[in-house]
Amino acid sequence: MDAGKSTISGVFNGSRLLEIPFYQRAYVWGEEQWERFLGDMEFVTASKRPYFLGSIILKQASSGNTWSEVSEVRTVIDGQQRLTTMVIFFKALCARIDADRLFERDFVLETGEVALRHGKYDRQDFEKVVSATGCEPVEGSSSIVLAYNYFLKNIDPEKVDRNTIKSNVQFVCIDLTEGEDEQQIFDTINSLGVRLTTAELLKNYFFNRENEQAFKECWEDVFEPTAEKREYWEQEVVTGRIKRTLVDLFFDAFLQILVQDKKRGVTTEDKLFYSRTSNLFQSYKDFIGRYCNGDKDEILDSMKAYAEVFESTFDPGYCDADIPSAPGVERLNVLIFGLKNSTLIPYVLYVRKNAESSGEESEVFALLESYIVRRTLVQATTKNYNRLFTSLILNEVKDAETLRKALEANEEATTYMPGDDEVRRAFEESCLYNLQSKGVLYLLESAIRPGMSSTALLGFNQYTLEHMMPKKWRNKWGALDDEAATRRDRKLLTLGNLAIITHSLNASIRDADWPTKKQGKGYKDGLALCAAGLATMAGALEKESWDEGDIADRAEWLADKALEVWR
Repeated sequence: MDAGKSTISGVFNGSRLLEIPFYQRAYVWGEEQWERFLGDMEFVTASKRPYFLGSIILKQASSGNTWSEVSEVRTVIDGQQRLTTMVIFFKALCARIDADRLFERDFVLETGEVALRHGKYDRQDFEKVVSATGCEPVEGSSSIVLAYNYFLKNIDPEKVDRNTIKSNVQFVCIDLTEGEDEQQIFDTINSLGVRLTTAELLKNYFFNRENEQAFKECWEDVFEPTAEKREYWEQEVVTGRIKRTLVDLFFDAFLQILVQDKKRGVTTEDKLFYSRTSNLFQSYKDFIGRYCNGDKDEILDSMKAYAEVFESTFDPGYCDADIPSAPGVERLNVLIFGLKNSTLIPYVLYVRKNAESSGEESEVFALLESYIVRRTLVQATTKNYNRLFTSLILNEVKDAETLRKALEANEEATTYMPGDDEVRRAFEESCLYNLQSKGVLYLLESAIRPGMSSTALLGFNQYTLEHMMPKKWRNKWGALDDEAATRRDRKLLTLGNLAIITHSLNASIRDADWPTKKQGKGYKDGLALCAAGLATMAGALEKESWDEGDIADRAEWLADKALEVWR
């Protein structure tokens, strides 16, 4: 077995045929993976840094399967999805820049065959894609064809450079001989290995026998003094597509604050490299080497203070407890962990550490909450949040007035502050994801409920979302013509028809007529019990009937309340 680092040109070396065996599964990547892959290639182009794309396992083909036209044949044991995507990506890129000859030079053998041969499931569509000419989409519905058409449509030749990608994308290539057991090696790599966390890697990097006292003061006393503290830092939360621990989120946020310090003069390219969470450990090493003259103590001096602020600020447990009506860290935690807005963390940490007063801090948090909720309501993209919030750190925005001016001056479609008319229209028309609808209603409920309410507000996680007019209305709510039914189907997904309740209704109640849905039946609870005392349900449960007009009226009332809360 040989194992080592390899570039794209090393894997596709001009005389080697890589064959995907017939028994392997078909190509299964979808748009989520293609979008991430394209983003990775744009990152490689912009940063011009080495980028690790994972390991691939190749095995020498059995002696009974030799081809005289090529010098060597390797069976792809692991890495089919990445290798296939790589070839499709370069085919689409070369089509976009009208350079098919470059694709042929990199990926086509002297025999005229592409250096990656697919198995029975995808061979026909793969060959259709790699033999395509011009820049027109390929017809077909397989994932292979859809991947090619996706890249053809979304590649921006200004943002992806073929030579930069070829030079910097790296694999660990494991090359097996014919007699080696690939299954054992595959299982070991994918199942038995224990990956060191970022925190463990950093601990080993920062400390040794010569600075044991620094280890105690800056690490042990902060992250590991008690079992309770360790449990806090090791909590896992979902951010984007992956689970991350709180300690990992801290080191990410702390690094973003460090690199935005103007005195350090970090280049735009390096900031881009340091923003990749997958590179966090390497980013710290690189940053300390380039911008701290290798002095680790420079980082340790401020790390402890920021870690203590982080611990007093961020906790997913806030999603399980009632929160106050006034803006503050409790409500922000629901926005961050309940509604999955983890890109807020670096800026919130920066404000908490550097705001001049608790009053200024509260005003900043009120404005942040308004900004995020308004954009959620109008279904605005979160794509450039990271760039926005790091720019606020860069410009030392730590008071509400400066933040307000920064947001008002920001006219980019991807990060602007939606106005009142858009918010009002969103309550009438927007069909949000269930989690977003639940979050908006919960935060609104917590802000407008009377201080002496007879019912207690539970934590965000204790509520579920309910459609007051059910999605399956056709069974019990009367017949409509097709046009009216289509309008109703959309209207019932808007906020005027949604409620947060303490537990899910029984299916027989959920889809029942309005009187039964309100009161329940027998031992099965209805809305009257599950939504009792909720301020956001004011007047709704007294209605004798419930239709599109009632949904519109409640949407208008909710919008009025929202505009009072999120000014």
